[in-house]
Amino acid sequence: MDVEVRLFASFRKNRWNCKRLSIKEKSTVKKIIKQLDIKEEELGIVLVNGVYSDVNTILNNDDVLAIFPPIGGG
Repeated sequence: MDVEVRLFASFRKNRWNCKRLSIKEKSTVKKIIKQLDIKEEELGIVLVNGVYSDVNTILNNDDVLAIFPPIGGG
């Protein structure tokens, strides 16, 4: 099955902005971030199909996963 992974801000450095990945059934967000060498503590916001999710969310075929680092501002 395939999912679209969108990376934002610093997660794009030395990676890509948007890419389709083939994954095994019942894969979780955690598996994807591990594959991308992103540590859980580096995560800010994770969205699956535009809905706030966590690393234990199971992905389905054609899901869109958006991964953001913590957002700072002032």
